[in-house]
Amino acid sequence: MDILSIHDKPWWAGLAVAAVAAGLCILAVASTQGKPPSFLNHITRTLRPTRRASTSKTPPRSISPLKKEAGAAVSQPSPANPVEVLPPQRRHVLATLGVSYKETGEKDVRRKILPMTGDYNTACQDGDEDRYTPTGFSVADIRALGDFPDYAALSGVPLPVAYRDFDIEKALPRPYRPFRWNYHQTMSLTKLEPDWWLELENTYKERIAQRKELFVKHGSSVLEALPGSELACKELMEMVLQFLCARYPQYFSLVDSRIFKNGILGTEQDIRAKPPLEILMDNVPEDFGIMLRDDETGNYFLRAGVICSSMGWNVGTKIGLQLHRIHDPIPDYKEKMQFSMDRFFTKMPSDKPIQRGSWGLEIGQPLYMPADDPHEKVRTFQDPNLKVEDCCLRVDWQTLRRLPLSGAVVFNFKALFTRITEFRDEPCVPALLKKIMTEGKENLMKYKGTWHVEHVLLPKLEEWIREQEESGLAPKDWEVATLDDSPWFKNWQDKWHRQQGF
Repeated sequence: MDILSIHDKPWWAGLAVAAVAAGLCILAVASTQGKPPSFLNHITRTLRPTRRASTSKTPPRSISPLKKEAGAAVSQPSPANPVEVLPPQRRHVLATLGVSYKETGEKDVRRKILPMTGDYNTACQDGDEDRYTPTGFSVADIRALGDFPDYAALSGVPLPVAYRDFDIEKALPRPYRPFRWNYHQTMSLTKLEPDWWLELENTYKERIAQRKELFVKHGSSVLEALPGSELACKELMEMVLQFLCARYPQYFSLVDSRIFKNGILGTEQDIRAKPPLEILMDNVPEDFGIMLRDDETGNYFLRAGVICSSMGWNVGTKIGLQLHRIHDPIPDYKEKMQFSMDRFFTKMPSDKPIQRGSWGLEIGQPLYMPADDPHEKVRTFQDPNLKVEDCCLRVDWQTLRRLPLSGAVVFNFKALFTRITEFRDEPCVPALLKKIMTEGKENLMKYKGTWHVEHVLLPKLEEWIREQEESGLAPKDWEVATLDDSPWFKNWQDKWHRQQGF
């Protein structure tokens, strides 16, 4: 992916800029106005609150950036040995769930921490149940909680509101337009909207079938789980299924914490019959990457993932790598981002998940494109026969969160495609995209890779800019900047509801 995109390089690379930005623009996961603040700002200063809570019937309104007070001092992060720093502890929540426990300090957690490569099931069998995860839960605690515990309480993130008016046959994703100007190597981050962690759309059946075919063809290049990831994979699967049942009760249900009923596909699955990531593969058109904390260094490594929407790389080439190794191809990562990203991972709490969006311009709708894929050739020349109708915006809507029990950090993202022709009636979007394509920093635009469609899109964007100015949809002589409603456009809800008919 480009600096803030997921398309050509690991999708979490965009999130690498988390501590460099102000204002939701790793999974990377979009928009900053004006000059970006110093990368030394704390990540908490980049989060932007929503104006009101989302509901099942009304999509959330736009998000406005926090304003930095004039003359405010920038705090300098102090170096710390990551092995001595644990993520915020969550074990105290057990008291609210009726699970008996005794207080345990971080010193004891570090001393008896479950190794990154250690299977919690083996610890149970060996009677070593006083081993702890990075978030302070013992193996005995996890056994006592059983299957499908109250993850809302454990994580501090509420379950979503039921979306009963949702119709999978008509559903369109929210029209994300994560463009921003000035186009810097930064991010725009917001707090995760709990109702929208996983968003389904009318391509659901098609995407599930496509992903299963990719798994049959590519195997461990799209799905892999290394030793030590057992708890995180199970925990993630349970959290995802719990979310789906709460958000879309008309389509999903769970019987006896074992049989998962999928009303969209007409299937019933015993979730113990397959590895957890394969259950996700069968039911969720979303990609997940699981990063685990190394008990010896405190650094984070990619230990498991199901990723079918990568462009130019695959799980097999990244599994087992440390965070900074995954980001090797990213310009300026080591110099400007590595310290802040490592520090952010070390301290990220489970109750403050974040979200962001990245974008790219594609011919067609390529979902998975490993290195040397034939589709790569379309980016090497400008096809004189290309039509604007063949060009799509690809948005990867990304979230980053810590799992409460295992302490794993999980990236997830979903590739969403929109035909460029949709921009014609979207206020100011053509002008903003044209500005980025023609005046964006050369090395960033080259890295993003838009040249192969510029000969078709730029003239068409110019035409739509004139139309919008003449019709009053966009103001004349508008000083192009990140949209006020970013990552959406003005009055996007009206268009979104009209197109879905519900």
